[in-house]
Amino acid sequence: LPIYVTRNKRRSLITIGSIVFGIVALILADGFIKWMLRELRELTIYSQLGHIQVVQPNFHRMGKVNPNAFLMPAELPTELTNNSISEIKAIVPRLSFSGLISHGESTISFIGDAIDPIEQKYFGNSLQILSGNNLSRESPLHLIAGEGLANSLGLKIGDQVVLFVRTVSGGVNAIEMTVEGIFNTVSKAYDDNALRIPIETAQKLLRTQNIHSWIVLLNDTEQTDQVLNKLNATLPPKQYEVVPWYHLSDFYNKTIELFSKQVWVIKLIIALIIMLSISNMMTTNIMERVGEIGTTMALGIKKREIMRGFFREALLIGCTGGLLGILLAMLLADIISKIGIPMPPPPGMTRGYIGQIIVTTDSLIESFILVVVTTIIAAIFPTWKSTRIHIVDALRHNR
Repeated sequence: LPIYVTRNKRRSLITIGSIVFGIVALILADGFIKWMLRELRELTIYSQLGHIQVVQPNFHRMGKVNPNAFLMPAELPTELTNNSISEIKAIVPRLSFSGLISHGESTISFIGDAIDPIEQKYFGNSLQILSGNNLSRESPLHLIAGEGLANSLGLKIGDQVVLFVRTVSGGVNAIEMTVEGIFNTVSKAYDDNALRIPIETAQKLLRTQNIHSWIVLLNDTEQTDQVLNKLNATLPPKQYEVVPWYHLSDFYNKTIELFSKQVWVIKLIIALIIMLSISNMMTTNIMERVGEIGTTMALGIKKREIMRGFFREALLIGCTGGLLGILLAMLLADIISKIGIPMPPPPGMTRGYIGQIIVTTDSLIESFILVVVTTIIAAIFPTWKSTRIHIVDALRHNR
């Protein structure tokens, strides 16, 4: 059976073009979503959660009701001090608290994170200082406030505020502090209520020497599970609970679920485009070659050989379109990433960003497999139909 791909170049090019368009759209959309999720992941880790948190058992499940019941010593556990884990970049303490903040005639509630100011050299600029400066050990009575909290109180750099909190023993304590900076993170809900102060100041305010958690920062996020297993094997489970970042980031997990469903919808649409294109081309080719099919069957060519010929044509079209689509997608992804895609802040976030596209080997392989599989499925019915033609009717078609 002669190869028909080049005989009707226009039809073949249109079919290949539709496949190329579909594969390019799939790879670019998938790459953009992967880049966005990776950036959201890193910003969430470096601005708030860290890669791993070492806390008392059940702190994250019950600590909001009674955080003082889950305090632990501020000294780094001996198991972490003596155990050298090369993947760990830093381990820093955190103390969580809440209370009321007053400025002028306004008083509202806040959630506070007490941190060691030195941690910013490890966590970088993910917690973005919009104005003023970050915390420092030289200014223990200075705080930084979330953008939403600052706007609610009308705070400016240098303003004096008063914090009212309940101490560990159940009493009430207050402290006057100066606004050193205003920050934002990826979470608008957090920025609307949060402030940060030096951990030593918070311990004096709460009248305790203890902390709530140790935040573990790694060299690479991909090492999270590896280090998690090491820490679980090292730390006594009755004294400490080791919690990875992905168990604490509900917003990230829901975003992953949403975008995963969107990618599957895109893949389904692309598969339908390829199937319709291939099926339409094969059906038209068979209708135009009824006489040829009758002649080949009259010469003794078996039906399965005819089917193989049509399958080879379909696969040639599908694979050509798939490979061209992959090459074009890689070129466009590189160009777009260098230029950047200006994006506004997504819902629930405070920052816009310049988008890029990540093209991974897995996405390229998945795209090519999608083309091959859908091409085979699309070719089954037209190919089977070609062998149902009666020889006499097919030969009569030549007249």
